[in-house]
Amino acid sequence: MIAAAPLVSLVIPCLNEEAGVAACVRTAREAFAAAGVTGEVIVVDNGSTDHSVALAEQAGAVVVAEARRGYGAALLRGFEQARGEILVMGDADGSYDFGAIPRFLEAIRGGADFAIGTRFKGTILPGAMPWANRWIGNPILSGMLRLLFHTSVSDSHCGLRAFTRRAYERMALRTTGMELASEMVIAALAKGLVLAEVPITYRPRAGTSKLHPLRDAWRHVRFMLLWAPSYLFQIPGLFLILGGALLVGWLAAGPRQLFGHVWDFHVLLLGASALILGHSLVLFDLFAKTFSVGAGLRPPGRWLRRVLAWFSLERGAALGTLLFLAGLGLEIKIVLDWTRAGSGALMAVRGITIGMTAMVTGAQTVFASFLVSLLAIERR
Repeated sequence: MIAAAPLVSLVIPCLNEEAGVAACVRTAREAFAAAGVTGEVIVVDNGSTDHSVALAEQAGAVVVAEARRGYGAALLRGFEQARGEILVMGDADGSYDFGAIPRFLEAIRGGADFAIGTRFKGTILPGAMPWANRWIGNPILSGMLRLLFHTSVSDSHCGLRAFTRRAYERMALRTTGMELASEMVIAALAKGLVLAEVPITYRPRAGTSKLHPLRDAWRHVRFMLLWAPSYLFQIPGLFLILGGALLVGWLAAGPRQLFGHVWDFHVLLLGASALILGHSLVLFDLFAKTFSVGAGLRPPGRWLRRVLAWFSLERGAALGTLLFLAGLGLEIKIVLDWTRAGSGALMAVRGITIGMTAMVTGAQTVFASFLVSLLAIERR
């Protein structure tokens, strides 16, 4: 006879946490009893070589193994194993008080799809968080997430969280490392889930930390930028296009004098380079967003909707071809004029630069049109 599914499943990733895992399991089971709910504790062993597995089982946990190393890999394995309608996650080192689980359940019952702990609105006990993490790392990472994704979450990297099974399925989580913490919040926001913050007490951990501050921080930053390509590609690209176009337009007719200096070919070449690079970055932004929408990772934003509403392979290719031919025509004119003048010294840097810029951006537009059309097939 199969036992009835519990209401709550707590998933605890574990790698050599014999100093704290048993106490965590016991505290969680006591919290289930205090809240009057049925619950299970799933400890996901990620390759422990100490007594973590035996201690977790003795304390009453279900232990499953995950061969892929990584915080995210262990959690995803545990969520697959879980049978509860409400999923809770937390660390095995004793830094999070699982006695707070009833407050997370209250937040879920109150209408939240996703309840995330906040250490900064709760209590951080002495020695629980290194100075650099508390005053530099976490504020920067949480601030980036608030800026890029327009959220008010105060502690985006708190590891004590709860969410409904439906919310978990809608988030469609994929990452296997520490960046899963960021992916959860970003995916929840993208899917329009209701988030709630629960103040918690953060305690000094038991045992040795497995964190690599710089490497783990970079993984979070990298993931956030990949999920917010406008800040990585579009905004810098538009600035480069604007600045480059102004310089090229200003110097197209000849050298200019400003601030007591004569500005000529060198600045023109700089402007042309900025224009080409900016055009490339905007195309990268278009590729990234089209792919994300086609893969179901995010809904299309206003800018992408407008572009794709106008865009067709034929329109993009035609526009790029016209731009390329305009540049090629200018280059041919320069060669013909040079030939008629006797094929002597060729001093046409200005025209060659402008023609080259038009040809490169035109060719990029043609090939980009084919790629965007390919990426948009599934979306259509």
